Amino acid sequence: MANKYLDSSLLDKAITLAVEAHKNTERRGKGFPYIVHPMEAMSIVATMTNDQELLAAAALHDTVEDTDVTVDDIRREFGDRIASLVADESDIEIPEMDETSSWHMRKQAAIDHLAAASRDAKMVALGDKLSNMRAIARDYAVKGDQLWLLFHVKEKRDHEWHYRGLASSLSSLCDTFAYQEFVSLIDEVFGKQ
Repeated sequence: MANKYLDSSLLDKAITLAVEAHKNTERRGKGFPYIVHPMEAMSIVATMTNDQELLAAAALHDTVEDTDVTVDDIRREFGDRIASLVADESDIEIPEMDETSSWHMRKQAAIDHLAAASRDAKMVALGDKLSNMRAIARDYAVKGDQLWLLFHVKEKRDHEWHYRGLASSLSSLCDTFAYQEFVSLIDEVFGKQ
């Protein structure tokens, strides 16, 4: 049986940039390299599409938000589509407000933005959000409600509001296993509605 050739050069380049950008950083409080999260997000997106640009955007989704890489850097290296998808996934900053004070506004803006986003942008976002929700579910099983004390916003109900809002905004992906897993984990952590 012959191997079918797949040109993954764009994805390989994105993974290399993501590894370099996130090197020597730890996933907050997890004890493992940060790059594990974008790689998991990418693998989740791969369950929904084989579009190399979407997979590359998933690999790069936190580079602008969490490293010195800029949207212009992404655009220069990977083009407009990937740069736009990464920009869509980057948290907005609210000037003169700290991370905790601006949390609800930033999360509501993300929920609203996702509701109107393209299916492509929603797939990249779902890769990120499902990876996050998997980590929350694992940690919640061990720590229970003490888990919320590790976050800037410490009320479980606030996190429930956020994740249920994301699920609503991503509901056009309800035909995917990734979305179904996302909703199942939300119900597991926060209880069924």
